[in-house]
Amino acid sequence: MNDSPPAGLSGASLRFQRYACPACDAPKNIEATDDADAWKLSFQPSLPYPLSDSANLFVRPLILLILKQDIPTLDGFEEEKFELGDIGYDVAICNTSPKGFIYGGGAAGLFPTATDDDLGLDQWLLGPEIILALMKPWGSLGIIASHQWDVAWDDDFETSITGGQYFYAFNIKNGWVINAGPTFSYNHKADDGNEWTFPLGIGGSKTMIIGGRPWRFGLQYWYYLESPDDFGPEHQIRFQIAPVVKLPW
Repeated sequence: MNDSPPAGLSGASLRFQRYACPACDAPKNIEATDDADAWKLSFQPSLPYPLSDSANLFVRPLILLILKQDIPTLDGFEEEKFELGDIGYDVAICNTSPKGFIYGGGAAGLFPTATDDDLGLDQWLLGPEIILALMKPWGSLGIIASHQWDVAWDDDFETSITGGQYFYAFNIKNGWVINAGPTFSYNHKADDGNEWTFPLGIGGSKTMIIGGRPWRFGLQYWYYLESPDDFGPEHQIRFQIAPVVKLPW
């Protein structure tokens, strides 16, 4: 939600992401490898629709393009390039109190759109989502949490994932903000040592007017306190471009 604009305006975040996993091992440690990494490009429009003076409906699809990713195999790692990933989404209704408290809920899910089976789940996911946040003149902070289960397609395995995003933003001056919005997850069906993915994040952004339109440029660094033992990232760097446009409604 830290990337969501006020009602009546739409934000479209374009993020370049690099994940690094130094000295990763292939499954069962059959063969070690040099540093493995992944380069991804994600696009996430945020589409708020005002329901009342204090309530908004938010729709946020997340479209993922894998530019390059190392895939673990029994013989080490093979490289995949230019593939579409699974498309995630959330739909929620949020209310804002006069004191700046934001609370709401809805649904989050996943469409199995990956063009390579190694880069997606091949399952439809769906589950509930809750949102709690505080917005003040100094900035904002909050958390989005959801739980998703597999509801269709591949039934050879079960998926049960609790995840979400915590975020904060502290306004400085002249359009500068200290902010980050790391995402986390806990896979209830994973093997021991592979359940948690949890990063700490730090970053900043600058909003500028270009061609009469606000644009936000941001850079974040995430360090993973916990990630899957078999093949998980150690850190991530994210560069974001987010124009703000007026909605037709």
